[in-house]
Order: sequence, then structure tokens, then C-alpha cells
Amino acid sequence: MAEPITGVAASATPVSSVQDGELAAWLAGRAGVELMKLRDALGFGDPGALKAAGDRQSHELLLAELARLRPGDAVLSEEGRDDPVRLTADRVWIIDPLDGTREFGEDGRSDWAVHVALWSQGELVAGAVSLPAAGSVYSTAGPLPVAPEAGDPIRIAASRTRPPAFFAGLCEHLGAVEVPMGSAGAKIIAVVSGAVDAYVHAGGQYEWDSAAPVAVARKAGLHTSRIDGSPLTYNRAVPALPDLLVCRPELADRILGYLQAASTES
Repeated sequence: MAEPITGVAASATPVSSVQDGELAAWLAGRAGVELMKLRDALGFGDPGALKAAGDRQSHELLLAELARLRPGDAVLSEEGRDDPVRLTADRVWIIDPLDGTREFGEDGRSDWAVHVALWSQGELVAGAVSLPAAGSVYSTAGPLPVAPEAGDPIRIAASRTRPPAFFAGLCEHLGAVEVPMGSAGAKIIAVVSGAVDAYVHAGGQYEWDSAAPVAVARKAGLHTSRIDGSPLTYNRAVPALPDLLVCRPELADRILGYLQAASTES
């Protein structure tokens, strides 16, 4: 993974005038630091308690900082009550305080993340993904890695516990290999960094699972869409967003073509 990319030093306390992308990076990095401390303090003897504490602590930290630094903005968080005011707000922060909770609770795993994104007037305008155990923050505020073109074989990230039903057929069609990982954020950032060439998911997610990493992926010039090729849209009344494709641009037509044909056949 890349060196930390934050825009605002993790030790600094930003002021309200800091740019949104820099703030997203600082928030994701700050929450990640606290989650690492929590992991060290509680250990892995009671994974359920560790995961619950991680979700709660990161959520409370992010909400408190957003209330301090962006008091007029709405927030959609996986761990919070969905306030309908966001549907009429000009600016909505979409956050996943701890993406990959399962992996967070497992000793030695680094494929978990903190997501912080800003939606404004129909678009994702800023985003950051912290990979705390890898010591990295990927953000729309700073330069991103330029990943090489897809290699041979193509590497496709998928859920380590519930890959899509079509996944084996897709890999066979492309001559690709599966790379199981936790955390949607970790998988999308793996495409950004060049560790894999694509990530495809179907079977259930929500806006907070993908908003921040998709914002970063778009800044890096990657293809992002639903698996039918339609756009990924955010801050909708029902925040379910069950499928997505993030990949190297040169792979998009091949992957979407297979998925369209597979859908027609079924």
C-alpha cells in the first residue's frame, strides 16, 4: 500500500476553513489511529466486544468532529439514525466508521477501513479511505498512485465470505484469478493501488460501503458503475446499493459484457 496521503497531518487539529477533501482525509486517518489504539487496548479475546466498541467509538468520533467543523452539513452513517433531513440538504457526509468489522476483530488482518465521503448536489465531491493497519490514507485531496494496466492473469477482488453467484464464471471467461478480501474499501483501494485489476460485487451493500472508496477510485481514473453499467448514485431515500463494479478502464467493457450476457441467460 502507499504511504499515507492525508492533506492534513494526522496530529494536527483542522480548522473549519480546511478544504473538504483534506478534512475527509484527516477524519478517516484520525478515526483509524483511534481504532488501532482500541485494538491494542482490548485485544482479540472477545471479538464481539471489540467490534462493537470499534463501531461505536469511530462513529462517535466522526460525528463529533463533523458537528464541530461542518455544523451545517447532514450525515448518513452506517451506525447512526437515518435523518430524513439529508434528502433536502445541499451537503451530506456519507461515512462508514468501520468497514470490515469482521476483519477488524481478527488478529493479523489489515483489510478493514474507515470511509468518509462528501456528497453535494448530486455528486461525490470528496472522499477518503483509511487503511489503519496498513498505515495508509487514500484521498481525493492528494495525488494517487498510477496503477499499471491490467496484468496477466487479471486479478479480481471479491468478498472472502460471499462472492457473487456469477463470480466463478466471470473468472473463467476472463482467465482471471480470484483475490478474496474483506472490506469493500480495502478491495476498491486494492484496484486504486494496482494490487488487483477489478472488484465486482453483488448481493447487498449500502451507500456507506462504497461512497468514499468510489470517490477515490474516480479521482484515480478508474471505471465505477453498477454491474448493469448504470451510474452509482448516492444520497437516495433508500440507501441500499447492492452491487458495483470498480476496475481498470480497459476491462470495463469485457466485464460488463459478460455480466449482461449472463443476466440475459438467467
